[in-house]
Amino acid sequence: MEKIWLKSYPPGMPAVVPTPPFRSVRELCEQAFEAYPDNNAYTNMGTTLSYADLDRLSLQFACFLQKKLKLTRGERVAIMMPNVLQYPVALCGIFRAGLVVVNVNPLYTARELKHQLKDSGAKCIIILENFAHVLEDVIAETDVQHVVTTGVGDLLSFPKSTLVNFALRYIKRAVPSFNLPGKFSFRQALSAGADQVLDEVEIGYADIAFLQYTGGTTGASKGAMLSHRNMVYNVQQSMTWQADAYEGVLPVVAITALPLYHIFSLQGNCLTVMAQGGENILITNPRDFEGFAKEIAKHKFNMFTGVNTLFAALMDTPSFSRIDFSHLRVCVGGGMAVQPAIAKEWKEKTGTTILQGYGLTETSPVAIVCRIDSEFTGTIGLPVPSTDVMIAGDDGNPLPIGEIGEICIRGPQVMEGYWQRPAETAETMLPGGWLRTGDVGRMDENGYTFIEDRKKDMILVSGFNVYPNEIENVIVEMPGVLEAAAIGLPDERSGEIVKVFVVRKDPNLKEQDILDYCKENLTGYKRPRIIEFRDELPKTNVGKILRRALRE
Repeated sequence: MEKIWLKSYPPGMPAVVPTPPFRSVRELCEQAFEAYPDNNAYTNMGTTLSYADLDRLSLQFACFLQKKLKLTRGERVAIMMPNVLQYPVALCGIFRAGLVVVNVNPLYTARELKHQLKDSGAKCIIILENFAHVLEDVIAETDVQHVVTTGVGDLLSFPKSTLVNFALRYIKRAVPSFNLPGKFSFRQALSAGADQVLDEVEIGYADIAFLQYTGGTTGASKGAMLSHRNMVYNVQQSMTWQADAYEGVLPVVAITALPLYHIFSLQGNCLTVMAQGGENILITNPRDFEGFAKEIAKHKFNMFTGVNTLFAALMDTPSFSRIDFSHLRVCVGGGMAVQPAIAKEWKEKTGTTILQGYGLTETSPVAIVCRIDSEFTGTIGLPVPSTDVMIAGDDGNPLPIGEIGEICIRGPQVMEGYWQRPAETAETMLPGGWLRTGDVGRMDENGYTFIEDRKKDMILVSGFNVYPNEIENVIVEMPGVLEAAAIGLPDERSGEIVKVFVVRKDPNLKEQDILDYCKENLTGYKRPRIIEFRDELPKTNVGKILRRALRE
């Protein structure tokens, strides 16, 4: 296939990514420990771990898993924590013991947790104690034999009493009592591994690094098998794409507000920043936007990742005006489409362009990203080096330039398949290593890709395709609108009609105001017929609006 996007690459950008200097995520971590021992690695609520600290603590945790729990190569270990210092310690420790990480959203219900633990066959889970009561309800129905609980402040350098207000803001509940088999505290785990010698376990490209479960926005959650090859190549792709941006400012200081258990933050912040000896500023509760803004105002940061809803809410926070953005070099928006109105306001207030990026859990996740030196135009950018993108018809064959079809991706970052789901894997993968993304888009003559929407979110009105993103982008440009989400409802006359859910900035905003605005800005079949005001919209824990939940 003709790789027309290469002509739009920045000068000096290679078509093929250099071979990564590490053959596993474990090697990535251990090379960072050796090369940058004195650099800050992770900072959270006033406490900083250096790379030497992370080396020492993660080795202790690895020895605990291997020597005390007797876990063997390839067994799965679940992590169910928000952004706290224990997360990177556990993550690195699991890899050093030759095990597989299963990331779990700490806000999961018992039903969701049971599904993921049963499906992955995890033998051990590391869990924030505030959520252990959820595990208690389902652990007997899973393969979990060992539980490591930890408090929010277990690795912080100030008394736990100072965390009470924070903890209550984050979890909205006190820590319950619970009775779990095979239970250790995080401190006990570190202590048990302190005097042990770790046996070397051989792992390489082909071994699975993560069972990373899909968000479930379009169906049942499935475990994407992400190999060490997938992850280290995607880290190398990201570093190659961003290389010029950080000239003169290394090591990178990144604001890490999106949860590390999510693939976007896991690769883009956790692993890619670590590979460069940089520092992640962990924000445990970004939904406390006032606290979030006050915290990041303390730091001179070069990198910021977020989703559209996070950018919008942060700009609507009083303390936003105190944040110094003068050192920011890279700001990436992913997870959902960044709306033009939000991108424009962000540029006006921070002086920095939000670079749209695109990828999936199944692509580790980075596949398509805007050039670092670009302005916001609505495109999701160009395929990163060593990545091919094809716009395909329903038959899986490529469509002509400019036509709308399914975005398909091929590259070293594409998953090995879904865990124990060969039928779903075969349905998702096309011959030649192409991944069907389920997203609808087009590519222009310069190789830039534009995403229209998810196939299953598309609304069909009187035979016309209506993309919810387009409607939402128009409505959020209204001064009195904070958020909007569009869905299709069955209609006897037209097949479907458009309904929009709106969160108001201006409490005086009325339904007719929105309908009049849409009449001015949208052609007839695209205009919403029903407007429903809500105090908030259902979202995943990284802020992606769940249209499925609104339809249900």
